[in-house]
Amino acid sequence: MDFGFDRVLIAAGVLAVQFFFSTRNRAYWGAVIPVAYAACLTWMFATNQIESALQYALILLIGLLFLFGEWRSGRIYYHKKRKKELEKMKATDLKFD
Repeated sequence: MDFGFDRVLIAAGVLAVQFFFSTRNRAYWGAVIPVAYAACLTWMFATNQIESALQYALILLIGLLFLFGEWRSGRIYYHKKRKKELEKMKATDLKFD
């Protein structure tokens, strides 16, 4: 497998989109890319573009680990941001009382 500069940029872009989807109000948006990734790899395995079952399993697991890691960090970011906004609103409410 050749990991050229273009593939690294594509992987970084996919992880960035995954992080963006994970920071949305609904956590389900974070499942879009992992499901599409698993479906694409399964299709590649079914059409013999990935020849070994071990290779398929490793690529699938490693990719899903990265995607779920981005999902988790996106959800943590979302909750911290939301908590910060709530604290700011409380401080504003207390100031005007």
